[in-house]
Amino acid sequence: MWLQLNREGVKVGRARVARLMARLGLESVVRGKVVRTTRSDKAAACPFDLVNRQFHAPAPNMLWVSDLTYVSTWAGMVYVAFVIDVFARRIVGWRVSRTQAASFALDALEQALHARRPTESLIHHSDRGSQYVSIRYTERLSEAGIEPSVGSVDDSYNNALAESVTGLFKAEVIHRLGPWKSFEAMKYKTLEWVDWFNQQRLLEPIGNIPPAKAEANYYAALKTSKWPRRTHLRQTQCGSLTVKSESVRGQGNDLRGGHRQST
Repeated sequence: MWLQLNREGVKVGRARVARLMARLGLESVVRGKVVRTTRSDKAAACPFDLVNRQFHAPAPNMLWVSDLTYVSTWAGMVYVAFVIDVFARRIVGWRVSRTQAASFALDALEQALHARRPTESLIHHSDRGSQYVSIRYTERLSEAGIEPSVGSVDDSYNNALAESVTGLFKAEVIHRLGPWKSFEAMKYKTLEWVDWFNQQRLLEPIGNIPPAKAEANYYAALKTSKWPRRTHLRQTQCGSLTVKSESVRGQGNDLRGGHRQST
């Protein structure tokens, strides 16, 4: 609240905002405990874990992560899938479904592909849920030229960034606005939340700005750069992600780790 007020031009201190919120009976949304919604098949053949918990990307459309969650409604269970671009944590694809079939996770991926139209090398990371290791899903990734990555077995942090976004969705929508009467109501509120999340929600890991603003800053900086750079993620022999950066003149170097971003 304090950050948003200052972003809107209202100069006020954090302590005063806290006092006013307490006086009005307002409090921050608190996340609940993590609930596993995907069923993994440990015996199934899966792609390697190319991310190894390193959820950073130096540019958009280099690393996507996916996850799903569920909502209990009066009309039955409803499932929600998200595809998130790691660079600014922007939700680039989502889908609400009455079933947990692989096709609904694939629909979220299709939306992301249509919205972003990635042309450079891209890694897609998920947990070992049956929706994401299904033949249809992995074939679609291959058709789009996307390299699949699946989290390692028995690692609670193997898809941590995607789970943090679904955790926010559950805290800010599912638990706060429920109970839910219908599939349609859940779908409409998900649409509203995704738009608000991308355009307005302040995220501390990207500098307390919204995902759309972070991406806009990146592309603005790219336009003013004398030598724009194209980058590719690749994996080193020790299993960590490395950024391969090449200028338009073809002079390359290796950059490790970080999320480079103009503000």
